[in-house]
Amino acid sequence: MTLELFDLALIVIAAFVAGIINALAGGGSFLTLPALVFTGVPPVAANATGTAALLPGYLASAWAYRDLIQAPRGMTVLGVVLIGTAGGAVGALLLLATSNEAFRVIVPWLLLFATLLFAFGPRLNQYLARRSHGTGGFWGRLGVLGVCGYGGYFNGGMGIVMLAMFRLLGVNDLNVANGLKNLLSAVLTLMAVVIYAWGGAISWPEIPPMALAAVLGGLAGARIGRVLPPALLRNGIVVVGAVTTVLFFLQ
Repeated sequence: MTLELFDLALIVIAAFVAGIINALAGGGSFLTLPALVFTGVPPVAANATGTAALLPGYLASAWAYRDLIQAPRGMTVLGVVLIGTAGGAVGALLLLATSNEAFRVIVPWLLLFATLLFAFGPRLNQYLARRSHGTGGFWGRLGVLGVCGYGGYFNGGMGIVMLAMFRLLGVNDLNVANGLKNLLSAVLTLMAVVIYAWGGAISWPEIPPMALAAVLGGLAGARIGRVLPPALLRNGIVVVGAVTTVLFFLQ
């Protein structure tokens, strides 16, 4: 299968910009998923393919934050990794069990949920920071499993959900929380992509150009982040998410 020039340009641009916003705040799926669907990739495969294309960026981010990774109190880094692996696997298997017709119905609601998270994420994190109980007991582990299951099923808004959860678990240092987020994102995405590939859900011709574009976008995002006001970036992502959500509801 060969890609038409317009389709190739569309997915490369989407992946490049997605790499930028993932490096800065997350939300790349708002661009890669609709771009792939627009070029004719079925919804389930589009979700799996977009996630696979962005995997190198997650791995690079996890490596960049390796010196800041600390587990929440009452948990270990190995435990977090194992739970994240299990959650990513469960979410990916659930996606494979979802028909394209059902996923097409679910996607607008997932995009709406992710958009609202981006819009109210900072306030949510502030609220949770005041109510954090700092324990990694049964409910903390269950929370990690649930968030990673969501990430394995649908990538959008995953970073915001993770940061909120880590705040609730008492991780109030944003750098440490980001380190944990990047580690979990890489682990669960890697597991999800392995299962997507096993299940035949990935459209491979789109992967090389999108992955390369996403990596280049991530490098550009690291530079842009030094000069771009965070509020401007977040507002831009919310607008993109809102427009994408409306378009999917209107389909």
